[in-house]
Amino acid sequence: MNAPLVARADPVAEGLARGWKVVDAATLREPQRIDCDVALVGTGAGGGISAELLAKAGLAVVLIEEGPLASSRDFRMREADAYPQLYWDSAARKTKDKAINILQGRAVGGSTTVNWTSSFRTPPATLAFWRSRFDLSDYSEAALAPWFAQAEARLAIRPWTIAPNENNSLLARGAAALGIATAGIRRNVAGCANLGYCGVGCPINAKQSMLVTTIPAALERGARLYTRLRALRFEFDGARIARLVCAALRPDGLVESGVTVEVRARHFVAAGGAINTPGLLLRSAAPDPYGLLGRRTFLHPTVISSALFEQRVDGFAGAPQSLYSDHFLEVDPIDGRLGFKLEAPPLHPVLFASTLHGFGTAHAQLMQQFAHAHALIALLRDGFHSESRGGEVVLASDGRAILDYPLNEPVWDGVRRAFLAMAEIQFAAGAKTVHPVHELAGGYTRFAEAKEAIERLPLKPLLTRVVSAHVMGGCGMAANERAGVVDGRGRHFQIENLSVHDGSVFPTSLGANPQLSIYGIVARMAGALAADLTGRPAPTLA
Repeated sequence: MNAPLVARADPVAEGLARGWKVVDAATLREPQRIDCDVALVGTGAGGGISAELLAKAGLAVVLIEEGPLASSRDFRMREADAYPQLYWDSAARKTKDKAINILQGRAVGGSTTVNWTSSFRTPPATLAFWRSRFDLSDYSEAALAPWFAQAEARLAIRPWTIAPNENNSLLARGAAALGIATAGIRRNVAGCANLGYCGVGCPINAKQSMLVTTIPAALERGARLYTRLRALRFEFDGARIARLVCAALRPDGLVESGVTVEVRARHFVAAGGAINTPGLLLRSAAPDPYGLLGRRTFLHPTVISSALFEQRVDGFAGAPQSLYSDHFLEVDPIDGRLGFKLEAPPLHPVLFASTLHGFGTAHAQLMQQFAHAHALIALLRDGFHSESRGGEVVLASDGRAILDYPLNEPVWDGVRRAFLAMAEIQFAAGAKTVHPVHELAGGYTRFAEAKEAIERLPLKPLLTRVVSAHVMGGCGMAANERAGVVDGRGRHFQIENLSVHDGSVFPTSLGANPQLSIYGIVARMAGALAADLTGRPAPTLA
């Protein structure tokens, strides 16, 4: 049963009415100069947490966001509205070879405004790998536990107690029939009405994203927010950033208007995400003595298995992801074959149609059975195998950051095993037909048939549909500058007044949805930075 739909006031509209300092750079007509204590580039998970803590410490904070300020009054549960407004490249951001589609938010709140609320602490095996390979000795479960606990309390991260929708229930039933364990996903929601449209912006402000939590808290403490403002480059004076040069955008949020904005600050925090943060530093010709910048950028390369059932599945209704299985992360050593996490994603018409394989009549026939469709996704844990080096952020001719992510044999081995595992689970749950999302795959009616076909499928870019919503690395942290771009506090090794507070600091992918890892790790980093800048005890999220 769905929770009752309760209309809530829009905290953004209320804050603006109270006089929040928010400037839409599309309205600027003359060059501007901004002075502050801390300039934050990006307002997603890392930028939002940092903004609250730094403002709480009494510092003058400026937030710079390339996307618009949208809120629940703009969220109509319509993909056609949300993708152009809230996502990079209208939810069609691609890797350099166009082989991987990347879903990333581009609005105030970043991807936290449009994600599916799944919240996991950093897996212990991942932390152990970081300690052993990157000498991050203080990245242990015990050391991070207080920071995760703060984030969980601040953002209402807790178990989801409403029964899973049919899309997630099928994962549980199929896995149970095969003796595969599943568990519940904790979600960052308060007063959720179980609508299922988290990916297009929560219309009732139940999702505890940065948009309705930490950014309002920072603005209440006097922080200033500039939207539709593109960070172009840092300019240096020796080992320090002298200023950040930004370009105002036109009302379309895409084309530069010709108005420039100069930002001067005691300290700068890059929090634009693991494509945009390395891109900003590359455009700035930032020092990179060991050639690490933009390298070892990791996705969870994700493949999909679709199935049709006799009963209606209605994968668009109810909490989008509420169950998962880590069984296939645990069967091999972390630095062995690429393991994968299984989840059941929401199914909405545009996202489903644009991701589904095939074309013409075959595609139309599958879409006609949309209400009976089920999907599983396998998120491959990349960055641990000796041959899985991830990708590299590079610059296009116009300065845009692009992720070059070649898919090699360890990844394809994981993909094939994932297709087999997902098909077996779907048949065990009672699927009529299973359709691995691959351009040459058919619809199979028995697991034996699917197994034989999957083992023969040529796994190549563009033939195999690969997607991701999780980008990590590119400014990886390590104990020394020969192994990382930043240290374990997020401080840049060569630039005195620069910190990086986003998923780009992760040395590998996580093997779990990353938002809570960013919240907890950045809370520790931002608290320490606030203490350094003020000489006072570190603020907390409590």
